[in-house]
Amino acid sequence: MKARTFKRHIREGLKNTWRNSWMTLASVGAVTTTLILVGAFLVLLLNINHIAENLEEDVEIKVLVDLTASETETASVGDELERLDNVKSVTFSTREEELERLVSGLGDEGDIFGLQDQENPLNDAYIIKLDDPTETVTMAQEIVTFDYVEDVNYGENFVQNLFDFNAYARNIGLILIVALLFTAIFLISNTIKITIFARRKEIEIMQLVGATKWFIRWPFFVEGMLLGVLGSVIPIGALIGGYYYLDQNMSAVQQFDFITLLPFSPFVWQISGVIILIGVVIGVWGSVMSVRKFLKI
Repeated sequence: MKARTFKRHIREGLKNTWRNSWMTLASVGAVTTTLILVGAFLVLLLNINHIAENLEEDVEIKVLVDLTASETETASVGDELERLDNVKSVTFSTREEELERLVSGLGDEGDIFGLQDQENPLNDAYIIKLDDPTETVTMAQEIVTFDYVEDVNYGENFVQNLFDFNAYARNIGLILIVALLFTAIFLISNTIKITIFARRKEIEIMQLVGATKWFIRWPFFVEGMLLGVLGSVIPIGALIGGYYYLDQNMSAVQQFDFITLLPFSPFVWQISGVIILIGVVIGVWGSVMSVRKFLKI
């Protein structure tokens, strides 16, 4: 395409946007409303995924070494654990450290029962974290078969329910986003189609004088892209303002350490880029699909 022709298409697209200002406002309004919903769902979905990852990273397997195991046998268990695939870290905790942790967890009740003054019934333990926490159950079932391993604790019911919930939340969120995007394309396509319908005579005249289909399409392509960009402005502004407010005030209302938002920067700039891209894609798609039916005499 020649530079002069390209400039002409840009100029015509801008003129058409201004000339049909009321329909432009309607199209931009449809894009804006849709992108606000899409942006809100994206922010919610990505932060839920972030919280889920924080929870999964806290999942650990505690391997209890047999009380009758010698120091050499206990060390061999640690060596075997470190050789496993998918193991992120292996931390050894002595019986004494386990007792201190238990007493500390019980608070005043630990002092009342005098646990530290009694014979220590606890095992030496290895605490394992995995690169892929979703493999916790499978890994625990393998480790419990090792020599000198008495038992494996990993909060079986809680862990499985956690992973199931996270998987459902991610899948449902993804389905909602995809469904919303298809709905957006449908609504915006119909809105733009009304605009183009009012200009069908113009398209027919251009075809009659010999204009090619792509020559006719390009100004609408530019127009759709511009509608997408304009429709992204308000959603991006709402996203930046709303997320900044949440980021500054979240710590004052949340009570759990694992409930943290993704950092303001670069998250909001990445989402802003995604919103602009989605706006441009659905604007261009709506224009191209709408003008196609009128490219026939």
